[in-house]
Amino acid sequence: MTTRSAEHSLSRAAAAKARPHTAGATAQQLLLRAAGELFYQEGVRAVGVDAVVERAGVNKMSLYRQFSSKDELIAAYLEQANDCFFSYFDKSIDQHPGDPVRQIAQYFEDLEHRASREGYRGCPFVNVAAEFPDPSHPARQIVARNKAQLIERLQGLTSAAGAYDPAALADALALLIEGVYAASQTYGPGCGPIRAAARVAAQLVAAACPRRNAA
Repeated sequence: MTTRSAEHSLSRAAAAKARPHTAGATAQQLLLRAAGELFYQEGVRAVGVDAVVERAGVNKMSLYRQFSSKDELIAAYLEQANDCFFSYFDKSIDQHPGDPVRQIAQYFEDLEHRASREGYRGCPFVNVAAEFPDPSHPARQIVARNKAQLIERLQGLTSAAGAYDPAALADALALLIEGVYAASQTYGPGCGPIRAAARVAAQLVAAACPRRNAA
């Protein structure tokens, strides 16, 4: 380690040590915000608790008063991400109450907009699943719950839309959503495959809802 690096490390350590204790609710909010930013942008495994503490501006004891381990912090991050995910979902469908076909279309339009922003890193649940291959890991269990809930919500929409096989249409739409996530990272934000998703979703819905088309 160079002299400058050593001095920098010592300075950071001294700053962390000097941070006062932060009240529980405030510390939790700051830590979850910091973890959310770092885990999403850099990856869960790549980010240590020291980096989260530094970003949050609290001392390490404040972290361990709120979360007994990094795994517990990861779980809290994913629970918060799950709430955010379904907040986006509800915001889309609430724009067209009573019109499930338009609700599905709106969701894909809004997803295209989000996936076209600079800095978009795809789905946090997909990212975590790639980092934790063991399906029994607590983080993977939260991922599985999020995806199961998405399928359930999609199937509610496809049933209301009059699909002849609501489960099959929900599965197809879920696959398309996963494709948007992947394309945002391989082709890049706002790429052609992302822009095609809403059109493909509309085609899937039209083909799967013959009763609605006949009406």
